[in-house]
Amino acid sequence: MTELTDLYPTAAELGRLRAVASGTERPDLIVRGGLVQSPGTEEWLERDVVIAGRHIATLTPWNHVPAGPEVEEIDATGSYVVPTFIDAHLHIEYTNLTPGELARLSVARGTGTVLTDPNGAANVWGARGMDLLLSTGTPLHVFQQVSPTTPASPTLEHGGAVIPEEVVRARLWDPVTTTLGEGNPFDYGEVSTGRFREALVAGRRITGHTAAQTEESLWGYLAAGVGDDHNSATVDEVLERVRLGAMITIMGASLTDNTVPIFADLDRVAPALRSLCFCADDKHALDLHIEGHIDHHVRQAIRFGVDPQLAYRMATTQPAAYYRLDQVLGLLAPSRLADLQIIPELAEVRPSVVVVEGRVAARDGQALFENDDELPDWASGTVHLPEVLDPAMFAVPASGDEARVRAMAMYKGYFKREFEAELRVVDDLVQTDPSADVLKIAVVDRHHGSAETGIGFVQGFGLREGAVAITMNCPNMNIAVVGVDDAAMLRAVEELRTMGGGFVTVDGRGEVVGRVALPVGGMMSAAPFEETADALQRAHAATHALGCHIPSPYIILSFVGLYVVPDLGLTELGLIDTASQSFVDVLLPGAVDRCGS
Repeated sequence: MTELTDLYPTAAELGRLRAVASGTERPDLIVRGGLVQSPGTEEWLERDVVIAGRHIATLTPWNHVPAGPEVEEIDATGSYVVPTFIDAHLHIEYTNLTPGELARLSVARGTGTVLTDPNGAANVWGARGMDLLLSTGTPLHVFQQVSPTTPASPTLEHGGAVIPEEVVRARLWDPVTTTLGEGNPFDYGEVSTGRFREALVAGRRITGHTAAQTEESLWGYLAAGVGDDHNSATVDEVLERVRLGAMITIMGASLTDNTVPIFADLDRVAPALRSLCFCADDKHALDLHIEGHIDHHVRQAIRFGVDPQLAYRMATTQPAAYYRLDQVLGLLAPSRLADLQIIPELAEVRPSVVVVEGRVAARDGQALFENDDELPDWASGTVHLPEVLDPAMFAVPASGDEARVRAMAMYKGYFKREFEAELRVVDDLVQTDPSADVLKIAVVDRHHGSAETGIGFVQGFGLREGAVAITMNCPNMNIAVVGVDDAAMLRAVEELRTMGGGFVTVDGRGEVVGRVALPVGGMMSAAPFEETADALQRAHAATHALGCHIPSPYIILSFVGLYVVPDLGLTELGLIDTASQSFVDVLLPGAVDRCGS
């Protein structure tokens, strides 16, 4: 667990840092001959980085400190030296990797620090799950964004674990905490208001989830002290929020990549560039492996014309300053952690060497450490369903030949637009319409053994047959399943129970054609990240073969139920209107004619 106080130099370390900086003692490591990112000016400095133990002692002109057999050296000639990257908002669960496996993947790509909101772990395991996702013996700094609500609503879901409000508030004072995690932007209650106040008094930032709000709706959210936003997907949204003092954490996730629309209009977004940093938010192992972590954001920024010096500062110095970590990391300066990377080509963003706390952690994209983290027994066996599931659990009864339903269409990744659809009724049951891409969606309780089920209809997955099911409905981590027919949906859920959690795709015959086992809480795998990425790639291909055109169908399915993102959401208790935070009917009343009126 990365407690900020443990990363400051001890008194003994401070004494040695001063001695090394003043030239009376020899350093342990020198990174020589590189162009070093200036900690305070936007310059590339001809400097050596002089390191004593875990921390930087000073920056000197090239070759100012003479070589010696007792000093290790790293040659950075012809390369650039920058701090390791900071991910300003990440749900580790959605990488489908444990923290140690994430470290093996991401540290080698230059990301050395993540600020994580473990809301999935909180819903599955409670407070001990939050601690599990903050803990790793690998060289990855993991700071907490305190998950504010578990469950997110006591009236709209049963959810899994329940974390008392006093525990949430107490965690805001923990030395591992940087922010209050993202909460419901439509919640104006006394409890949430008190929680915001506690975060401000504790000196913590408040992580925002503005869900495409604007004007009064946005103003009311930011007035609670919310200070950042990772939902901004357009330049207009960025400018509106920055002009109100917010930091924008640009999301490059498996759901959607906001680096493209924001940096593609560089002239318009230019006034906000020094109020930007980066986050992956929800990015699975395959995309991290192929596309990259925060290195991807930096590449994108440079590709669209951002000055490389500024692009790298967006990934390092700017988030460190905003989240009040800059006395420890995020810049190459005396007394800060020796967390740095050597970059041969600025636009490529592929470190040849990564150093964490004064030790070489990776070379040429390969981690030089093992993941020896041990998982507790309670981390598995978290999918609780009846031994026999009711074959009629997904039925939607209706009379007549047709029914009008309230449905949701996916757009911009995980946003949902409400629309009405006419569907056939056969044997008094509403049918899906795969020809119009209107499928059935359900959320099933997997925490309490009840299999209580909420049902809706969704457009955007494109399945011609079969079903897709997961044990990662956000935020309560229940089962979410989308399908063409009830039998395939039932088969998929049964397979999840057998697997102990994960992702599954079945075809129209009920055959399992795609499977990603995630036995750690039904969310993660402790297997080497390479194996998890490969399983995702094969399962995605199998799902696409059934007609699904979403590049990352499982992670998108995770957010269909999210009821703090417009227009609709779904829990095990039913369909929810996000603006009013109330249940609404799936079946719409009144006669249905060909015009839908």
